[in-house]
Amino acid sequence: MLMSLLMAIVIGFIAGIIARAIHPGEDPAGFWVTAALGIGGSLLATFLGQALGMYAPGESAGFIMSVIGAIVILAIYTFIRRQRIKHGM
Repeated sequence: MLMSLLMAIVIGFIAGIIARAIHPGEDPAGFWVTAALGIGGSLLATFLGQALGMYAPGESAGFIMSVIGAIVILAIYTFIRRQRIKHGM
């Protein structure tokens, strides 16, 4: 379980960097925020995949799913950030 979590974090870090390169538009997040969002995306893909039966317990998400999870979280972050800026928050 611990090794799976560590692999998800390492893959997520790389996935976050790739997601930032793939994600269209201007990205308000810095490098470390993007890496953290990538890690979150990888963990999301891992736990969601395990819940849906795509991965066995203790197995981490694949690289492509981690990148997709990172792009989803990065897009949500960008949307929320822009809405807060638009409304002066």
